Amino acid sequence: MKNKLIVFLLASVFLASCAMNHLEKNLDPDSKEFLSVVRYLITKQERKIFLNLLPEERDNFKEEFWKKRDPDPGTEENEFKIQYFKRIEEANVLFRQGTTPGWLQDRGRVYITLGPPDERRTYPRGQYNEGFPTEIWLYNFFPIVFVDENWTGNYRMTALSAQQINEINRAQIAYRPKVPGRKVDFDFDVSLKAKQAEGAVFQIEIPYNNIWFKEVESISQTTFEVSLKLMDGKEAIWEHEDDYEVSVPTDELEDYIDDIFVIEITAEVKPGSYELDVVIVNKTGGERMTKRINVTI
Repeated sequence: MKNKLIVFLLASVFLASCAMNHLEKNLDPDSKEFLSVVRYLITKQERKIFLNLLPEERDNFKEEFWKKRDPDPGTEENEFKIQYFKRIEEANVLFRQGTTPGWLQDRGRVYITLGPPDERRTYPRGQYNEGFPTEIWLYNFFPIVFVDENWTGNYRMTALSAQQINEINRAQIAYRPKVPGRKVDFDFDVSLKAKQAEGAVFQIEIPYNNIWFKEVESISQTTFEVSLKLMDGKEAIWEHEDDYEVSVPTDELEDYIDDIFVIEITAEVKPGSYELDVVIVNKTGGERMTKRINVTI
């Protein structure tokens, strides 16, 4: 049983990864460029949300993405964004040798996320003149080693120990500015639960730990404004709009933290292949999330 569970979990992760890769492959050029540029900053949750957005919603996401990372919203410029792109430009100049753009090399990634080293030691023929080209960067006496084992100009970071890698990872994560607000971004999953003779049943799942409640007389509650539209090409063949209330006794809220709020909606439509557009607004905080999935009924 344990082995079957492990196989199931691995299969689930693999399928989820394939789905994300499929969504990314079908992105428009501007969206692909955005994901590439912010690869050192975007969280897994943000990436998932972006890939599931309707195309017309992505510009708003990009704007909010940088706004949340602005260290001083009171100024006209976003200092963090300016610094980030400046480091990309500098990395492309500093590490222009090799077959990969400088900012995508290991040295570029470290330069962008940790900044210029306090000291950069270069050894064109290895540390003892009998090895591969090597660089040692020092950050307050903390060393990071890069080696060009193929003599192509594409230096790779060489781990001195597992502890060192952990320290570097922590430092790179710390470079990402803390995004204000709640710990998680509002998100949901939508799927075709069942096919029926008269149509289909769509299921929306919203994790309770994703929900922003308001408290009224010891009750945590909110209302979701849900809108669904089934598209056959550019024509909407079925639409649904309704409000769904969620309420939980505040003193029991922790018991729901790992549960999911489920909404099931029946659509009376003919069999066929369609696109389903879903828009959900949490009326408590005004959060709005959109998704589009392909369905065959």
